[in-house]
Amino acid sequence: MMDFKTQIKQLGERVAKLKDQIQTEEATKNAFIMPLLQCLGYDVFDPMEVVPEFVTDIGIKKGEKIDYAILKDGNPTILVECKHWAQNLNLHNGQLLRYFHVSPARFGILTNGINYKFYSDLVEPNKMDEKPFLEFNIDEIKDNQIDELKKFHKTFFDAETIINTAGELKFMNELKQVIQQEFTNPTNDFVKYLTKQVYTGVVSTKVLERFTVLAKKSIQQHINDVISDRLKTALNDTDVEPTPSEDVQIPEISKIFTTEEELEGFMIVKAILRQQVDVSRISHKDAQTYFSIMLDGSTRKTICRLYLNGNKKYIATFDENRKEVKNEITSLDDIFSYSNILLNAVNTYEDKKQLVEQ
Repeated sequence: MMDFKTQIKQLGERVAKLKDQIQTEEATKNAFIMPLLQCLGYDVFDPMEVVPEFVTDIGIKKGEKIDYAILKDGNPTILVECKHWAQNLNLHNGQLLRYFHVSPARFGILTNGINYKFYSDLVEPNKMDEKPFLEFNIDEIKDNQIDELKKFHKTFFDAETIINTAGELKFMNELKQVIQQEFTNPTNDFVKYLTKQVYTGVVSTKVLERFTVLAKKSIQQHINDVISDRLKTALNDTDVEPTPSEDVQIPEISKIFTTEEELEGFMIVKAILRQQVDVSRISHKDAQTYFSIMLDGSTRKTICRLYLNGNKKYIATFDENRKEVKNEITSLDDIFSYSNILLNAVNTYEDKKQLVEQ
């Protein structure tokens, strides 16, 4: 089974390839939006999980419909409003904005199948923010955006966790847009600020015009220098390392590298164990050959080990004599098959803890 990042990248390629053949909003839903919901782990054909044409009553308006509502424990938790792929997204013209404040849902998604905008109520409770905290184009989605999207996967979804990080993400996105705008077409205020750092005279209109040109050139040159330095560093890393002199000590480079797959496995184990213990008690420690998941940060309370970096993948659990038992898995989803063993391991540690306290 392919990993989440590969699924999203392939969907993006498919959208770019097929969009010119998609003529209607309904076709956009079927070809682009429903597949994304499936990538997020939701069964779009299960009305207890995803409800199409979710009926809502807004004030005196009866029977208003939102395109999709994703349910949790029978209540809408994510609302999705859809448009045709060629249509511009306008939050203020749809049911999403009108329904959000009367709904228990904490998240709203506005999409045309290519551009996705994720909203919440970060500024004022129960009132949808004017600006999204996450926005991306599926056909050119970046890795960091995939990481944020993954938080909405059914396996990992936790509303409070997302809300806690959404505010920071929203401001970072807005700052990036401001920086990009200033770098591309610097405003007078920005140019004045830069000019006053290097010019002691009066910043007249002529001086401002001159330094606007210089600012653009300087910014572009700086970007080129950064790219050039990174390329040189990458090339130098491939060179043969020189033999160090006796006076120079080269620190040993760690061979331990925590992979995205290991972190995804950790999230699955946390999702399993959250029904038994507070997830803040679940931690991990990476080693060169395996990835260990523990209770209370103690190696004496190791719940399992993941071996994911070889040709074959394994999950290792421990028998009653604390002997490691390795089990081959074909995908990370297979970890769910060991839920009872993992829960029993936690129960064993908790029982021992109670005996000690007594």
